Parts: sequence; C-alpha cells; structure tokens
Amino acid sequence: MHSFGYRANALLTFALTILALMCAIASFSDNFSFPYPSAQIQIVKFNWFQKQAHGNDEVSLTMNITADLQSLFTWNTKQLFIFVAAEYETPQNSLNQVSLWDAIIPAKEHAKFWIQTANKYRFIDQGSNLRGKEFNLTLHWHVMPKTGKMFADKLVMSGFRLPEEHR
Repeated sequence: MHSFGYRANALLTFALTILALMCAIASFSDNFSFPYPSAQIQIVKFNWFQKQAHGNDEVSLTMNITADLQSLFTWNTKQLFIFVAAEYETPQNSLNQVSLWDAIIPAKEHAKFWIQTANKYRFIDQGSNLRGKEFNLTLHWHVMPKTGKMFADKLVMSGFRLPEEHR
C-alpha cells in the first residue's frame, strides 16, 4: 500500500495539472474572439494655448469622447485600461506622444460611454513646436484578462490642428 503522503502528493499534482490545463485552454479560447470596438473623439474647444515661462508650449482642451468597447469584453476579461494620447511630429522627434486622459473600465456595462472632459494630464511640448501643428488623437486600450496574456490595440483619429497663436 501507498502511504498517505504519497497519495496526497499524487492528488495535489493531478489537481494542479488539471488547473493549469484549464487556464491554458481559457487563455487560448480568447484567440477566437474578434472584437470590433468603435470610438470618436471631437475637440469642443481649446481652453488655453500658452507659452510657459521657461519656453514650452502648453495646451488645455475640452474633448467629447464617444466609445463602444463592449466587444473587447469576453468571459475572460477582468478590466480595460484606456487612454487618449495626442501624437505629433517635431523636427527633433518623429513621434511625440502625450497622454491626455485615461480610465479603467471594470465591466462590460461601463464599456459604452460618452464623456465631455478637459485633458486630465498636461499637454506640454518641450519647446515651442505646437503652434499650428497637426496632430492625431489616439484611443489606446489594454485588455487585462483573468488568465493569460494581456493585449493592446488602438484607434487613430487624425485631422486635428492646434491654433496658430497663443491665447
């Protein structure tokens, strides 16, 4: 006969193997989900556009953000982290990204929303490169699963332009 310790070890090993297999299958099943998120961002107004004392340009703006991200939620989704970034080019850098707003969406019921908000984080360029600059607003999202790997994607909205003069 086998001892109690040997039997407990065999049972625990079997249970953990089954649990690991179930987690792997759950994570793999997310590969068959094809989300179709939609979003639109409009700039309502530029609250201010100023040159700071040490020479950097700073912008405050109000945006309307409309999004339907419900398709990103599956049975394995814990939450979404979303953020809006302004993306533009300068002579020094081919890509500048400034995070303007972010949120955590804890459930599918909250994933379809409309919000009017000013930028939560300061939109500052290191220099005076923003006057008349064209830029994109990009909605990024990170899907945080209950098990498995996290994935990210984005929607780019182009055609925005900053004012020519400081206000």
